[in-house]
Amino acid sequence: MCGIHLIWGKGANKTAIQKLVSSSRHRGPDQEAIYSPWAGLWIGVNRLKILHPGPDADQPFWSGDGKSLLIFNGEIYNFHELRKLLSKMGIEFITQSDTEVLLHYIRVFGAKGLEKLNGMFALVYVDLISKSVLVARDRNGEKPLYYAQSPDRLVISSEVRGIASLQNHAPDWEQVEHYFYFRAPSPGKTFHRGISAWKPGRYSTLFRHDTFRWDTLPMPKVEKEVPSQKAFTKLLEKAVLNHFHADVPVGVLLSGGADSTLLYTLWYKKTGTPLPAFTIQVEKKYRTKYADGDHSIRFAKQIPTHHHLIDITQKIFLENWDEYLQSVDLPIGDSAGFLTWMIGKKAKSHAKVMISGAGADELWGGYQRHQAFSRYWDQHSFWINCAGFFGKFPFGSNWKKFLSGIRQDPNHTFLNFSTLQNPPQEIMGDYERIFNPKLPEYKRMLDFDRQGYLVQDVLKVHDNALMAHGIEGRSPYLDVSMLKLWQQVEDPDLLLGKPWIKNILRENDLGWIADRKKFGFGLPLKEWLSESNEFSMRVFHSLREFDQSHGQYLSAPVRQLLQKPESGVKTQFLAIYNLFLLAEWSNLRL
Repeated sequence: MCGIHLIWGKGANKTAIQKLVSSSRHRGPDQEAIYSPWAGLWIGVNRLKILHPGPDADQPFWSGDGKSLLIFNGEIYNFHELRKLLSKMGIEFITQSDTEVLLHYIRVFGAKGLEKLNGMFALVYVDLISKSVLVARDRNGEKPLYYAQSPDRLVISSEVRGIASLQNHAPDWEQVEHYFYFRAPSPGKTFHRGISAWKPGRYSTLFRHDTFRWDTLPMPKVEKEVPSQKAFTKLLEKAVLNHFHADVPVGVLLSGGADSTLLYTLWYKKTGTPLPAFTIQVEKKYRTKYADGDHSIRFAKQIPTHHHLIDITQKIFLENWDEYLQSVDLPIGDSAGFLTWMIGKKAKSHAKVMISGAGADELWGGYQRHQAFSRYWDQHSFWINCAGFFGKFPFGSNWKKFLSGIRQDPNHTFLNFSTLQNPPQEIMGDYERIFNPKLPEYKRMLDFDRQGYLVQDVLKVHDNALMAHGIEGRSPYLDVSMLKLWQQVEDPDLLLGKPWIKNILRENDLGWIADRKKFGFGLPLKEWLSESNEFSMRVFHSLREFDQSHGQYLSAPVRQLLQKPESGVKTQFLAIYNLFLLAEWSNLRL
């Protein structure tokens, strides 16, 4: 994994590209370089050495004839297959890296070659003969890529902060409204005007810096599998072996839940090789509710691991908060970001690649909102007619959210179920466009989470928190073979509650994990904020200061919580933390 950068047009010079490279040094601490292929174009790279760590695989990676080069962030999991094909065509290789394979594959097949890739990537391929630049990002959005374009310049980088440092980009305070409800800026946006995210699954061949056209990367054609438990198990086992492969130490983010536990179990059953695994452990008084640490301890007694617990207390949080804040490129309202960063801080002395269960919940129906939508859609006429009546009764918070979120439109209903509270209609349009009308209703919601929440939250948190420590994150559930199988599943019962994942756990005497109630990965925020302590005092003080300094840009619901955060502790504790993160980050970056 690496950081990649490009400046094309006005202001493209050695000093500017070096500024981008220096800002992302944490992404690739092992090697860095800058180069100007022709006047007015500069590229830069930070390399994290994972495959073929020797210097002959350093970047930019050049073709043997000196006519093209590649800078690349990510991993190509089917590079062995692609290499065999290229070898049969007479191409000789000097390394064992996927970078070299990728360069030759693009050189031979052009942009169409991207369709065959199984992996995560953001790349820039430069053809010095045609003076063109190919820019692409993987289908899942696992690898970040941002850009800023004006009539006289194009800047591309793996992180927002570098682009923002080159020229003044005004804060985009309109995004706070989206962040308040959806935990992130609206799709494709950042908190800086003029800096946007390169869309997942899109590529473009540029001959000029001032204009480009999006092309969509289709799903590659893979061997069709009839959707079944057997096919799921077979494909996941292969994905595990591919994603766990590296020339550097590999570890696992082990939550004690179904998804990461299954990945580690399949790895150990196939190889017999124990790996370092890392789990958050909260204070003892919270462990009945936040039980990841205790469950992972029990698992480690059953399946051999080199197990590490990372203690989390309010004191530890405050001691590490400022350092974490400095590492945040784009704030996402999810305390999993801090926890993953803490795991990375511990893991970096043991592993350079970390495996997670990201993607399993989104594809296979693991979230409470999926259960809620299934309940609603199974009897939607009843719920649409009766939600208002039942809403008058003093039900618990989960039922209140369910009943208050029901609408005639299933897409609107799911958006209400997905957000911290029902968002206003005027900001819904950016999200409604994500829904695929060709899919049946329930699967359409999973696909929304795959394209939206997974990209905007889970993968962004995963990349930022681990790359802050020079660690590559990988997600076997997002292997292209798994996505292709998911596309073929039509039975909604197979897409709700992750039945295939849980069945494999039971087959391996891990039914107690399969039966564990789903609980989100996050800090004990409600408990911490309910206590009078240094943590809650700092949070409440920061929110009030943010209202005083920036309240003029914010909506009434946001300001109400900023001014009286204590009143929202019981029901809005997640939003309180999210605004705390944004408030303190904005003091550093905006």
